[in-house]
Amino acid sequence: MYFFIFCNDKPDHQAVRKDNREAHLAYLDKFRDQVVVVGPTLTDDQGGMNGSVLLMDFTDRDAVDAFLAGDPYGQAGLFDSVTVRPWRKVIPED
Repeated sequence: MYFFIFCNDKPDHQAVRKDNREAHLAYLDKFRDQVVVVGPTLTDDQGGMNGSVLLMDFTDRDAVDAFLAGDPYGQAGLFDSVTVRPWRKVIPED
């Protein structure tokens, strides 16, 4: 099942993001088979990152929660909020 995950960074936490980026990317690499698409959201001027969007394939919400608990960004306290929603692909059809 697909899950849409939106993580909104805390204000003024760019240094936390930068300091944990390599560990975060290495962590994501362990879930490569479950990644549909992943990337940061950007500031309006596109000069900085201020959040993350992940579309991932997990068996259930418990698996999502376990994934999020292990994410170095989350462990470092980067996120102000995290929204998780089950998601269904409609277009284009497989």
